[in-house]
Amino acid sequence: MGHVPTSLPRRVVILGMGWSGRVIARHLRSNGLQVCGTVRDPARAEADGLQRHRLGADHAPDPALRAALHAAEAVLCSVPPDAEGDPALRWVADVLRTAPALRWVGYLSSTSVYADRGGGWVDEHSVADAQDSTGRQRLLAEAQWQALAASRGIASVALRLPGLYGPGRNALRQLADGRARHVLRPGLVFNRLHVDDLASVVLAALSHRAGHAVLLPSDDEPAPSHEVLAFAAQLGGHALPPPVAWDDPSLSATLRRFYASHKRIDSRGTRARLGWTPRFPTYREGLRDALTRP
Repeated sequence: MGHVPTSLPRRVVILGMGWSGRVIARHLRSNGLQVCGTVRDPARAEADGLQRHRLGADHAPDPALRAALHAAEAVLCSVPPDAEGDPALRWVADVLRTAPALRWVGYLSSTSVYADRGGGWVDEHSVADAQDSTGRQRLLAEAQWQALAASRGIASVALRLPGLYGPGRNALRQLADGRARHVLRPGLVFNRLHVDDLASVVLAALSHRAGHAVLLPSDDEPAPSHEVLAFAAQLGGHALPPPVAWDDPSLSATLRRFYASHKRIDSRGTRARLGWTPRFPTYREGLRDALTRP
């Protein structure tokens, strides 16, 4: 177990310990922090030693979760927003308003808070001008966490993330399972972030001690999705599925909206602020790693 720097919170609660939340929790725990989290159904969780509490619209915080939140020094939320902002914050806000040890809150947001840039770059200083409901919901949730932190005089962080991938969720797995879509839109590129790099960013961000910070962690190479898929197919020995245009009616409306927005992420400010460098600077390193950790 690693040494915990005195500047870091020692007790962390993760609201929404799904795929990425579990990776973050394990990384924090391996660095000496005490971590627990929430899920909708603890009975279905894997046996990995992480303590899980039930939380959802139909299940208010029980005494054990309230005690964990009361003792927490940091709370990180990865629960998707709804039309009213962050549902998880609504469920636990009464505890967090008075939790005596709390000094840091974080929210896993999305680069959907930025409208289409036609391939232009966004960074921490770019205007968050989302035009669609998904981006606006993210902005509302960010504002709610920031307001809670401001009312308590504690630190808050919004991590605006690109598409996540890693072991178990990547183009190799999609090809192997027959779920990959070979979508084409000439000139369109995306940034990505390996889930292990997200975990290391969260650990670094926990040292933020005052005010509100916006972070944009990402890889180094915005790349077309069909290029990533082709690399994965070659790497794993899979056949590419037939190509389909990004605006083909056979694609879901959600997928068509995803391919309609085009922006690149400049993460240099985040890296300088945190002293952070991604372990997987491009999709190539990340997919090669995924080949060994399916």
